[in-house]
Amino acid sequence: MSEDAILSLNSLVIGYDQPLVKPITLDVHEGEIIAILGPSGIGKTTLIRTIAGLVRPLDGDFDLRVKRSGGLGYIPQRLGLVRHATVAHNVSLGARLSVGWSRTMFKDRKERTFEAIRTLGIEEKASEPVRRLSGGQQRRVATARTLAQRPRLMLADEFLGELDQTNVDIVLSAVHELVEEGTAVIMVEHHEDNAKDFATRIWLIKDNHLHDYSLEEWLDIDESSWREQHLGEEE
Repeated sequence: MSEDAILSLNSLVIGYDQPLVKPITLDVHEGEIIAILGPSGIGKTTLIRTIAGLVRPLDGDFDLRVKRSGGLGYIPQRLGLVRHATVAHNVSLGARLSVGWSRTMFKDRKERTFEAIRTLGIEEKASEPVRRLSGGQQRRVATARTLAQRPRLMLADEFLGELDQTNVDIVLSAVHELVEEGTAVIMVEHHEDNAKDFATRIWLIKDNHLHDYSLEEWLDIDESSWREQHLGEEE
C-alpha cells in the first residue's frame, strides 16, 4: 500500500453470493486514468460499485483517501439524473457537493454550474428538463455534474455509451481538465479505442483475475490477437 495513493485495494474480493474476481491488491494515484476492460458479466461494474460504497466486499477491504461527499464522483450506467429537473439543476447538484458554506457560495455554485455546462456544450439545454434530452445529451449532463463537483476520484460506468466520436472527444476533453488538476479516473469501458486514446492504465478482468497493465504494456500486445487473448468473443 502506497502512502500517497488516493485509493488502495487490499486483497479486495468483489461479488454478491460468490466471488467474481480473485483478491485484488492495487493502488491508485492522483492523475491516473484507468480503463477497466473485459467481457460483460465479469465484474467490471461490481468493482466500480464496490469502490463507490454501493456493494459490500465479500472479503478484504479498501482505503479511500478522499471524502465520500464531494471528493468521490460517480457516474453510474443509468446516470443518476433527476429526470423531471432541468439540466442546470442536475449540474448544480455536483457543485453543491464541493462548494461549502461561505458568503459567496450561491454565486460560486452558479458559476461552477454554468462553467461545466458551457464546457460540455449544452448551454442551449440548460433550462430543459432532462427527460426531454437524448441519451447522448443526458450523458453530457452527467459528465457536467461531475465536472462541477471536481472530485479527487471519479468513477464512471460506461459513461461514453451512446455518444458519437465528436461528443466522445468533447466529454474526454472536459474530464481531462479534472485530470490535469489531479483527479484520478476509473472508468468501465467496452471500446478498446477509447481506452487506448484516453487511459494511462488498463485493468483487464479475465478468468476471474484482474490484470494490471500500463498503457505502454497494453499497446505492446499483438493487436491482431488482443481480442481473442484478452476479451474473448464478447464485445
